[in-house]
Amino acid sequence: LGNITKEISYADLKALLGKSQNLLLIDVRTKEEVDKGRIPGSIHIPVNTVEEALAMEPEEFKSKYGVTKPPLDTPELVFHCQMGKRGATATSKALEAGYLNACNYAGGYKEWFEKEGK
Repeated sequence: LGNITKEISYADLKALLGKSQNLLLIDVRTKEEVDKGRIPGSIHIPVNTVEEALAMEPEEFKSKYGVTKPPLDTPELVFHCQMGKRGATATSKALEAGYLNACNYAGGYKEWFEKEGK
């Protein structure tokens, strides 16, 4: 696989947020960044803890993050950071952990904020 991570666009993400019940959007930025603003519906798992989070037992994952741990074949697992780089790192880790459909919202929060203004 190398570093080929699947990327999605702002429009793709908006469509998923609008229609998907299964979407798990993971914000991998620092707590300080998240406190300044976030994409609605996202959960926060800092990039340096993604590997550990994805290795957790489902019960532990749910009690820590408040959402059900996605199955490996989950169709919509999206990571994002501020500008794309950490999101790509997190996506690679998820792919290595067996999440076949993991992808990176490459525009990150920076693009989201520019388009949404919030």
